[in-house]
Amino acid sequence: MNRFKTSKFKNTTPRIAKKDEWISDVSAGSFSSQGNHIKASSKLVAFNTDQAGGGLVGLTSVTPGSNGQRTVAQISCHADLVTDMDFSPFDAGLLATCSADEMVKLWHLCDPEQEQPSSPEVTLRPGQGRLELLHFHPTSSGLLAVGATRSALIWDTSRQDAPLAALEQHGDQLHSLSWKRDGSLLASSSKDKMLRVFDPRAQLTPVQSAKSLQNNKDSRILWAKDDLLVTTGFDTMRGREVRLWDSRKLSSSVDSVSLSSSSGIVIPLFDEDTGLLLLSGMGDAGIDCFEVSSSEPFLSQVSHCLTDNSTRGVAMVPKTALDVMSCEVMRVLQLTNSCIVPISYQVPRKHSGQEFHEDLYPDTVGTTPAMSAEEWWQGGNQQVEKVSLHPDKRPKPAAKQTPGKKESDQPRGCSTSSSPLTTPSSSSSSAAPSRSPSSTSGLSSGFVSSPSQSSKNIQSLLGTASKFRHIQGVVMHRDTHITNIRNLNLTTPGECDGFCVNSQRVAVPLAISGGQIAVFERSEPGRLPDTALPTIQNSVNVADMCWDPFDPHRLAVAGDDAKIRVWRVPKGGLKETVTDPELIVQGHTEKIYSIKFHPLASGLLVSSSYDLTVRLWNLETGEQVRLLTGHQDQVFGMAWSPDGKLLATVCKDGKVRIYDPRKSTAPVQEGAGPEGHRGARVVWVCEGKYLLVSGFDSRSERGVYLFSAEALSSGPIASTFVNVSPSTLIPFYDPDTRVVILTGKGDTRVYVYELVPEDPYFIECSSFNSSEPHKGLVFLPKTECNVRDVEIAVGLMLTKTSIEPVAFRVPRVKKEFFQDDVYTDTAVWWEPALAASAWLSGSNGQHRKISLKPKDMTPVSEAPKEAPVRKYLPSSVYLEEKTDEQKKDELLSAMVSKLGNMDDPLPQESFEGVDEDEWDD
Repeated sequence: MNRFKTSKFKNTTPRIAKKDEWISDVSAGSFSSQGNHIKASSKLVAFNTDQAGGGLVGLTSVTPGSNGQRTVAQISCHADLVTDMDFSPFDAGLLATCSADEMVKLWHLCDPEQEQPSSPEVTLRPGQGRLELLHFHPTSSGLLAVGATRSALIWDTSRQDAPLAALEQHGDQLHSLSWKRDGSLLASSSKDKMLRVFDPRAQLTPVQSAKSLQNNKDSRILWAKDDLLVTTGFDTMRGREVRLWDSRKLSSSVDSVSLSSSSGIVIPLFDEDTGLLLLSGMGDAGIDCFEVSSSEPFLSQVSHCLTDNSTRGVAMVPKTALDVMSCEVMRVLQLTNSCIVPISYQVPRKHSGQEFHEDLYPDTVGTTPAMSAEEWWQGGNQQVEKVSLHPDKRPKPAAKQTPGKKESDQPRGCSTSSSPLTTPSSSSSSAAPSRSPSSTSGLSSGFVSSPSQSSKNIQSLLGTASKFRHIQGVVMHRDTHITNIRNLNLTTPGECDGFCVNSQRVAVPLAISGGQIAVFERSEPGRLPDTALPTIQNSVNVADMCWDPFDPHRLAVAGDDAKIRVWRVPKGGLKETVTDPELIVQGHTEKIYSIKFHPLASGLLVSSSYDLTVRLWNLETGEQVRLLTGHQDQVFGMAWSPDGKLLATVCKDGKVRIYDPRKSTAPVQEGAGPEGHRGARVVWVCEGKYLLVSGFDSRSERGVYLFSAEALSSGPIASTFVNVSPSTLIPFYDPDTRVVILTGKGDTRVYVYELVPEDPYFIECSSFNSSEPHKGLVFLPKTECNVRDVEIAVGLMLTKTSIEPVAFRVPRVKKEFFQDDVYTDTAVWWEPALAASAWLSGSNGQHRKISLKPKDMTPVSEAPKEAPVRKYLPSSVYLEEKTDEQKKDELLSAMVSKLGNMDDPLPQESFEGVDEDEWDD
């Protein structure tokens, strides 16, 4: 108790910033990963966002700008959820990120008000699956600890080909990693209830380990002072607790404290200079502060701070960013759903704001690395030089940056690395090559001196940056969902999209005998009744179905009995069960794979079948009008060209074919397609000049291939590989933007690319992640997009029990203007260009086009030009000579403001238990 009474930090008080000082424009959401979701350097703050499937990282500044506000920017870092991130302790602008896309990327970031680099400086590919954890080494530059599912890797970023060490695998999922403050040891906790301490330079197995955790639910580990380790987790009764361990003896803890009951893991943050430990539970509205001692009592509670919002993540701001003149000893940033809340921890002192209290601020760890990663790996144990926090002893920032000069803490703007992440011996080696044409790996062997120069190099190779790079997929409000769908058929053939939609209604196959189909009106969203609904009774199982593009009431359905039935849905939707089709056409001898309506001619339908034929039907007469041959195996997919003249197919025999049905029953072109035999799809892109084929390679990896429609026999001119998954990627192509959206039935991730008819052909954009595996994603016509929200595509996502609209939006600042660079005139797809008989006789047609611009919106190209805002006052303001009277008035005003009301009590008078000698000057 005596130690607690004399502690100078026992009265440390948390102060939540005023609401106008909170960082708004944040959309955090919930994330399933082991990271803290927010990290801070002395200049920048990076945090997870729920946009673009979690692949975007939000960026803002620690201190507000000249206008008192903070700009929030977004960086597209990964194609999947960013699971963890960390700032270098030696470069305020160097951020490392890892992701579920199995990659680690290093970014040199600028002030949020400036343009951020479009590509990472370094990309690492550990090949260990999903990555969860990331920590810079505390004393060495360019050294990372990377946590995969069950193993920890030690990486020298200047040697990108392989890690320095791959530590022994854990028995179950890795929960947390932490470097010892001197950089000699690495501690871990995992789902197998084990605590481990590694000396990576000595051996790959732990030097200390014990099965000491009480529960395998989740845990965090953090190195505190000396040899003490802090863990947070759950006890045997699933209550939350914090424990303190001697790292030399992990069999039992030296102290423990039970925390409030909740399901969220507690995130620990430790300040070495004060010995204060902060604990914030995920989902909690509070932060606990404890003091850690090397002797009993080891853990003593200092304060409990109630916050206005629930925690989604917390980060500690480095010491060099604190307001030491206000006796601020710690500052944390609380990430919530919609904002970031700064919380300052201050020690009350008599002359706070006027004097620097040296007893509160021992010299702290500086920002110059003690050694390189190679030197550390060879056995070096040098420590980072400590620096004073006294305002008069801090180094002054350089007035002008010199190219190539090493700086550890840059002023606002892009930073240059002070850490030698590449060495002369490694500068000639390039990063591991990427299989994606949109990747920039291999262009640089390490960090270049100027991020802007790097961006220019990237741009010179990739051409103009995609305006859709930061596209955001958003599930629309629940009021638009159709829920409580029962008896959904989840086993439709791979050639079927799973369901089909038009602008008015949705058709969904049901797992009910008789091949029943439910039809839902899009104008009537909400929860469906538990009672039976009227359906279309197709008599046999549904193989594929599609709506007539020119008649929203006509639905064509292909069945297992080799027949195509055409059904008519009455105006207003189904009010009773429909049993009699409008038309039945037959001619195939075996089960039908898929059917497609002609895009221009009314009443013209094409079908493919197990009998290896493709047939054209005139639904106006009910007759077969063409029979196309040449396939040697199952037809995976078909697609009409945009002008309606040609038909492309992709087949299990490994061939892509193009037919001109009016001239020949045999293909007019043929070329080698994907090697895999699981499935494939085809679509025409870039005004019909190219074919996009999705399929599998010989190793069952999903990929997308681009063929020239004029030279199929030459093979694909470009390809990009996506991942390994059993479902076929189903492409949706928007001809107005040249954006292709791909996903497979049963996937949670939706991939987005912009296609360009020149190298690099594929430009990868942000992806979208659904909360659970979907059963299909089908897109609505372009006219269903809300141009005021800059939507370029709207799809309906089918889940086990619901249909949910998903909008794909392009982030834009001036949404009050019509974005005419995004919305070109679009085709009037709902009007036929000609009749089936006219097309069959040789006539061609094309859709007329209309603008999507509302009458009350002005095109952004015609928006008035804004005058540039001057950030700094002209020099004349500073040089203006003031009169003696002006100076006198200003001095008096300042003195009165400083004195305030002398009758008010001092804040310190409310504190108790402080020894009198602590107030001595």
